[in-house]
Amino acid sequence: MKKIGIVLLVAAGILTMGSCGNKSEKVPFDNGDSLGIEVDSTLYGICGEATSMNMLQMITDTGDTLMLDISAAKENDQVFGGLQVGDRMAVLPNDNKTVANTVINQTTLLGNWVMPNPIDGSDEVGISIKEGGVAESIDQGSIIYRTWRLSKGRLEIVLVREGGNDVEELNVYDILKLTADSLVYKDAEETFEYERQKPKETYGEDVKLEDSSYDDFKM
Repeated sequence: MKKIGIVLLVAAGILTMGSCGNKSEKVPFDNGDSLGIEVDSTLYGICGEATSMNMLQMITDTGDTLMLDISAAKENDQVFGGLQVGDRMAVLPNDNKTVANTVINQTTLLGNWVMPNPIDGSDEVGISIKEGGVAESIDQGSIIYRTWRLSKGRLEIVLVREGGNDVEELNVYDILKLTADSLVYKDAEETFEYERQKPKETYGEDVKLEDSSYDDFKM
């Protein structure tokens, strides 16, 4: 009876330590394991020098160097933004990490993207996608973009709508096209077609004034 009592006390102590040891630890994003939700297996890293027409060399953020076959992704139009050595990439691989099912060039995705104002077309509105997951609105007050990220091969954008009491709204989009000059993505209801914003023209910079001379001040 004494041995049983000691065992029970030890077990209770272990359970108490397990429940209190990580009490203050916070996990920023739930990976879904505890809920049975599909885990995001996206790889992030840099496009390596050994990249070729049908193979992507990727140096991942965890230090691994992978050679991924992208031939099927190209055939299925799932290579977005091109391949450029040194660019940051987001890749959705197969289970063995030998084939890239979706390839997104994050470097190409960065920048200011605009479209004609859907209300009257008089000016341009859009979204600025910046490094570090920061998103900002371009010339539109009704929508305030805040953050963005790539997850499971899709673009996620967090925004706040005018009059929405500052409630954040998560929108998930499928990327349809990404080039140096074009970005097209869609959700279940709407397709958004953007062009990369061009620098605004400045007038008068090329006008050269003739240098003054002594004769100009003669009476």
